[in-house]
Amino acid sequence: MKVGILLPQIGEYATRENIIYIAKEAEKEGFDSVWAIDRLLWPIKPQTPYPVTPDGSLPVEYQNVFDPLTTLTYVAGKTERISLGTSVIDMLFHNPVLLAKRFTTLDILSNGRAIAGFGIGWSKDEYDISGIPFKDRGARADEFLQLLNRIWTDDVVEYKGKYYNMPASKIGPKPLQKPRPQILLGGFTPKTFPRVVNRADGWLGIAGFGPLEQLGQMINGLKKEARRFNKEPSEVSVYILAYPNILDSSRSSTQTRLPMTGTIEEIGSDIEQIKKMGVKHIVFGYLFSPLGTNMKNMIEVTKQLAMISR
Repeated sequence: MKVGILLPQIGEYATRENIIYIAKEAEKEGFDSVWAIDRLLWPIKPQTPYPVTPDGSLPVEYQNVFDPLTTLTYVAGKTERISLGTSVIDMLFHNPVLLAKRFTTLDILSNGRAIAGFGIGWSKDEYDISGIPFKDRGARADEFLQLLNRIWTDDVVEYKGKYYNMPASKIGPKPLQKPRPQILLGGFTPKTFPRVVNRADGWLGIAGFGPLEQLGQMINGLKKEARRFNKEPSEVSVYILAYPNILDSSRSSTQTRLPMTGTIEEIGSDIEQIKKMGVKHIVFGYLFSPLGTNMKNMIEVTKQLAMISR
């Protein structure tokens, strides 16, 4: 598997110095990618619960968020080889032409290193502030991705849909990568996988918030969906975002161990399982771990995990 790391662009330790340190060290150590995530708001009284935490509360780290594409474009000027991905940008909060241009700019200025990771979001508050209806998100995303692909590949772009309309226009420049940057989609509902197979190049999942068996079932479901649309499962890339939580061996032996939590050896065992599932690229994040307070430790732990991943 290839190996990536989330940049510290969220939370208390999101600083210019930390972002550049992680980006440069990641490239020096031979990691394959760095990633930035997105969050518009931290509502005081959210209309929709956060889907990851048991009580639906948002992590306090989301109160302090650098813009992902601006961050990656800055990082592009400080690095030379490492890939630059979003994990993820909620595409529907953006104008498709402007978002396409921002990714194109990143791709050209980085000499073809952009990876476009998209989602459709879950927060009604973020939809409200973006002026986009919360309903029909999936259908709107299908049109958005069709239009985005045309903006990136067609000489003359024209689109007439239910949600987006564009008069015949020339939109340049085009991305350096041909035919376009790789598109990954996050999501966990049954409707996600047909969109991944038909509108994208791969799926961006998460490990560590549930049993690994559940992750395996989802990957098998993605492969099944690929076959249903007469596509080879190997043509659909699987990327996994993992949040390792390193613990020493002093915890009780009767305590249930969560995936991606434990000693390096135990987490290494989880990584081996993920690798056997056919995952092509694993991205390690430390935003919600004590490791996220120490940039050097983040790099050192990722180096150890990278040796297992490869």
